[in-house]
Amino acid sequence: MPTSSDPTAVSLWAALVVAGAFDATVIPAFSAETEWTVDAAFDPTTVLMKRIAAGELPEVIISTTGSLESLPAGTLVEGSIAPLVRTGIGVGAAEGFAVGQIDTVEDLTAVLLAARSVAYSRTGQSGIYFASMIEKLGIADEVNAKATIVEKGFTGEAVIDGRADLAIQQVSELRYVPGIAVVGALPEPVQWYTDFSIAITSAGAASAGAAALHEFLLGELAQNAYVAEGLQLPTV
Repeated sequence: MPTSSDPTAVSLWAALVVAGAFDATVIPAFSAETEWTVDAAFDPTTVLMKRIAAGELPEVIISTTGSLESLPAGTLVEGSIAPLVRTGIGVGAAEGFAVGQIDTVEDLTAVLLAARSVAYSRTGQSGIYFASMIEKLGIADEVNAKATIVEKGFTGEAVIDGRADLAIQQVSELRYVPGIAVVGALPEPVQWYTDFSIAITSAGAASAGAAALHEFLLGELAQNAYVAEGLQLPTV
């Protein structure tokens, strides 16, 4: 059910990947141009799916495309799933902190092993992938022995507060944290891209606000904001 008692608010759940664009540009623009406000909650995909499984439901949801497509019939308005953004994983560090190049897998491996601590998310898509990647590279024991593993949220915060030297997350999520510089994207041989889509849920099926938000988030202003925050637009 909608998470706000405000009749002008549209409840939105979204993956962390769009938080920067939404906070800085998209949600304020939507509220300025329409009669609606947005009651937004940002969480990793795994958390969003657990909330749905527990019986909660927003009016509009943004999550990984695969997670939306796997929801039980009737959860989403038929035909409302639409591709929104695509993103790869990057490495972040505090602004001014000296980090070696990560252009190759060998470079990346050396940087990860040299770091005092590497922060990644236990429940986020980037963190789940990173855990499997370091296993395949044969450095999981060394990295995890000094890793800062956060349950959810922005891993860059662990760099800013001193717990870690490096943060692993989708590029737009790294850029969301003030004081974090993006060292670069993971080298292509070990890069992993995630596609995110938007949909209207059954809770928003009859909501004019949900329909308006869905349309706005797929529009040109929103798309420009996504690109400005380091996201890619869908290729199809």
